[in-house]
Amino acid sequence: MSFQIEKVKFNDQGLIPIIVQDQETGLVLMMAWTNKEGLAMTLEKGELVFWSRSRGKLWHKGETSGNTMKLKEILLDCDGDTLLALVEPQGPACHTGEASCFFTSLDGETPPKKDNITFLHQLVSTLKDRKSSMPKGSYTASLFSSGIERIAQKIGEEGVETALAAATGKNDEVVAEMSDLLYHCLVALTYLELPLVKIWEELSSRHGGNHER
Repeated sequence: MSFQIEKVKFNDQGLIPIIVQDQETGLVLMMAWTNKEGLAMTLEKGELVFWSRSRGKLWHKGETSGNTMKLKEILLDCDGDTLLALVEPQGPACHTGEASCFFTSLDGETPPKKDNITFLHQLVSTLKDRKSSMPKGSYTASLFSSGIERIAQKIGEEGVETALAAATGKNDEVVAEMSDLLYHCLVALTYLELPLVKIWEELSSRHGGNHER
C-alpha cells in the first residue's frame, strides 16, 4: 500500500488521531492515536498499529484478542492532521465486546438497535450465525438446509409479489414485500459466501461511469 507519510502532520507529541471505520458497513468503530513508527508498521503489516498514550508504547490492535483490523484503505483529511482508516474488522472493536466503541448516547442511554444505520450488517451477521449453528425451528436455517435452488425460488416469488404490490400502489405492501425480497437476497449472498460489500462495489462502479442510471 502506497502512502506518503511526509504529508502527515503529527502534533507536538508526535501523534495523529485515526478514526476507524468498517469498510463494508460504514460503522465508525473507534478512534485511537498513532505515531510515525506506528503508521509505518500499519502500512507494512496491513493491520492497525496504534500508540497507547496511557502505556507509552505501540500496540497492535487485536494482537492478544485476535480482533485485528485489516487495513483496506487509509485517507488523510484536508488539513493533514487526521487519518481515516477503512478496515475489515476481525471481531468487535470495543473491549466491551460491542462492534463499535460508540454505542452509548451522551445522556447515558444506549440507542436502540433498530435505529442503527448499519442494521443490514447486523442482519447479515445473524444470517451467518444461523448458517453456522443451524438451530432447529429457524426459518433461515431451513433455507440454508434446502439449498440455493430453494433460496433462488423464494427470491423469484418475493420479486413477483413486490412488483405486484408496487403496481397496485399499496405502499404498506410494497414495504413488506420488498423487506421479504431483500431478506431472501441476503440469505442467497450468505449461502454463496459473497460479502455485502461486493454489492456496494458494483453499484459504486456504475455510478458516474458509462452506465446511465
